[in-house]
Amino acid sequence: MNTIWSDDLSKVLSSASGPKYTRLAKAIEAGISQGALAPGSKLPPVRDLAYRLSVTPGTVARAYSKLVDAGVLEAGVGRGTFVAEAVQMPVASSIVEVDSVLHGTGGDSYEVNLISPHLPHVGQARLIREVLSKVAEAPPSGVLHYPGHETGRTAREAVHSYLSDVMLGPLGPEDIVLSHGAQNGVMIVMQAVLSGRRPVVLVEELAYPGYRRAAELLRAEVLPVPMDEEGLIPEALEAVAKSSGAQLLCMSAEVQNPLLLTVPPRRRAAIADVARRTGLQVLEDDTYRLGNVSGPSMRALLPERGWYVNSLSKSLSPALRFGFVVAPERGVAPLRRAAEAGFFGIATPISDLTAMLLTHPDLPAIQQNVRDAVAGYIRSIVNALGRYDLVWREDALFVWLNLPPGWRAGAFARAAEGKGVLIRTAEDYTDRNARAPHAVRLAVNGGVNRESFDAALDRLRELLDTPPDRIAV
Repeated sequence: MNTIWSDDLSKVLSSASGPKYTRLAKAIEAGISQGALAPGSKLPPVRDLAYRLSVTPGTVARAYSKLVDAGVLEAGVGRGTFVAEAVQMPVASSIVEVDSVLHGTGGDSYEVNLISPHLPHVGQARLIREVLSKVAEAPPSGVLHYPGHETGRTAREAVHSYLSDVMLGPLGPEDIVLSHGAQNGVMIVMQAVLSGRRPVVLVEELAYPGYRRAAELLRAEVLPVPMDEEGLIPEALEAVAKSSGAQLLCMSAEVQNPLLLTVPPRRRAAIADVARRTGLQVLEDDTYRLGNVSGPSMRALLPERGWYVNSLSKSLSPALRFGFVVAPERGVAPLRRAAEAGFFGIATPISDLTAMLLTHPDLPAIQQNVRDAVAGYIRSIVNALGRYDLVWREDALFVWLNLPPGWRAGAFARAAEGKGVLIRTAEDYTDRNARAPHAVRLAVNGGVNRESFDAALDRLRELLDTPPDRIAV
């Protein structure tokens, strides 16, 4: 980027209105459109351009992130940021127009919900509509009979192929049972495993609340197990399992919700050893993983007692309510009974639709677009809140924020709601009788435009910067 072009950027920043990072992004986009920046050109490092333009590095980073998400720029770890060789959309279009297509349908919104993830719109809606029309025209499984195990065969075969990169151990389509999303998958595993008047389910110390809700519906007792920076502590797990007679452990090995931990392979092996010694069945929920696996699943380590649950809710769309469970050896029969007794089977149009989606040639590119767009939202969060104790990763749909002194989680959530930002507190992930840390979870919301999302982050930063002065007595 030459000196003349830098001068032009400075003029735009000083003369236009609106947030500086938006003005900068539009100016760079216009420069590409006008030929001042050719495809493949390398842009200056964030700090260098910030110095030239007398703006903060965060302003430049946000502008770059916005254009990377729009396909106008490309970024590579250790290589820098470049003008895309093949821009995904006409560069003359405005950034707002790019965002409306790639990241959501809505316009400006003051209230931004960061409680549950909302996937960015990157082509999956178009693909789903296209495949839906094919199913409607000629549904392979028909529309006039009950669903069942056989009507879901094509979908199970598609899931089997879809899971080929996951380390699950020996696996065939007959080991897979379809469910109405991952939460329903958790429920039918519990129905297949738990027995007795008051069964016990073990969960991570800070854990996905859906485990507790499912267990409580089945009148099971839920006990937390202490954790460290690598996940469940094997010695603590063994002690709780032996003292309680627990039957099932629920955990996440790849992307733990809410702490974002990835359990190292050696710790997974230690947990598997405890499960064998104590007779625990182990349910692994892999729903939040967007990237590649980092090690063997608990089913691979425990082929006789490991259950694997996943869905398309976090990688394609939650609207389909399509999930799947991989049963262990000799586990598929009780799992099928639980599913068939509960809902007969997945509706045939949905199983047909999903089978076509999972084998569609456009799916890998769309899921990569989801990952890229999510990474952009995470970078925005880090740019806005990175000075605080923030746990994050670009391949996850949320971050974990440990609050600074002066803030308690409940008070911060109420203050954030007053500013139009809805968030989840650590209390949602802990046992009712446990002491929760002063932390909150912030999820990606791709259903609002980036200006609204970034403005919500700015309001959260203002709250973090100004904790209340009052001391509770």
